Amino acid sequence: MAADWWSIEVLNASTSAAAWRDAYAPTLVESAVTNRALAWEWHTYGWGVVFELCFRKEEHWLAWRALPGTRAALDAVPDPVSGVLVHRGRGGTSGAFVPRAPHRSPGAAAVGLPEPPAEPAGAVLCERAVRA
Repeated sequence: MAADWWSIEVLNASTSAAAWRDAYAPTLVESAVTNRALAWEWHTYGWGVVFELCFRKEEHWLAWRALPGTRAALDAVPDPVSGVLVHRGRGGTSGAFVPRAPHRSPGAAAVGLPEPPAEPAGAVLCERAVRA
């Protein structure tokens, strides 16, 4: 079973998201590690911060997300109503968390149609004779 990444994106508001990260990062990282997180990363952008976590199972993520310390940290973001996004996958400006399926090359759709069956030689002669 493959591990999944989860993201918490915190947007700047009346206070900066970086200040929120500085205050809560040690607690969030410690609780994530002790609750089976495989990896984590912090990213800082002009609009806020992203905390990405990797858990082997969704149940591990949900258990960590329900911890009182995690809930308290998320309640303390600069704008708890519309300034926090919690979702599956990598956050910020990253690409999709699942690679795209390979597509057929454009040339694969240009397969030639089967040749029409050959007409008997006599049919061609008769058609020419009718025209003449």
